Amino acid sequence: MTIETLENRSRGQDLEALRRQMRALEQGAVERSRRAVPLGARALDERLPGGGLSAAGLHEILPARSEWDDGAALGFALALLGRLATRREGEILWATRQADLYAPALAGFGIAAERLLLVRTGGDTESLWALEEGLRCPELAAVVGEVGELDPTAARRLQLAAETIQRPCLLLQRHRKAPRRSTAASPALTRWRVAAGASDRSLSKSLVGNPAWRVELLRCRGGQPAAFEVEWDHATGDFAMAAELCDSAPAAFERTA
Repeated sequence: MTIETLENRSRGQDLEALRRQMRALEQGAVERSRRAVPLGARALDERLPGGGLSAAGLHEILPARSEWDDGAALGFALALLGRLATRREGEILWATRQADLYAPALAGFGIAAERLLLVRTGGDTESLWALEEGLRCPELAAVVGEVGELDPTAARRLQLAAETIQRPCLLLQRHRKAPRRSTAASPALTRWRVAAGASDRSLSKSLVGNPAWRVELLRCRGGQPAAFEVEWDHATGDFAMAAELCDSAPAAFERTA
């Protein structure tokens, strides 16, 4: 066997290995696309890999201003949950140390109250433990947890568990005082910062307009940071753009953080 023959065989093996890698990447992209749940607003979905929010991973939500936007962040989390949970059967585990979640209100986001399993905890440690245990239960449609701080180590465990079991996990930051700003990179698929937006009553049949938010996509694996003004349409169960895409840079929200 000549040196030229060996070189040709080596090149052929390298080419075949490259083809296998390309096929694996393509299959992974298709699989991620299948797991993506469209949120309903085109400008928003276009910024998310696969055209929607992944139903197999961790998503973090935090208020822009703790003293003002806690309710807005909670409402946005319910809206995301409403989109994700409608694709799966089963109960939804919600771990919290507070007693202010009004279960019947979930119906406005497409979630039946009887699907909710509310777990009262003594703090972040117990809430995170409950989420991990919940992700090990394949019968659950989704898990949601409220914490005072977004801990990168705990988030990494949750992301791995959610990706393994193929379930959505929402981690909502709720804190009466301004929480510390974490400088560590987040392992979550997405991280959202939410502020209350102006509601347009002309789009609603009631005296109160649809819930509206100014949301900043701080992190998106496979995507780019962006900012939006969106609202929730109770009639269709979809997000809608309250305005055109506001900004593609996160600096637009720094004044309200």
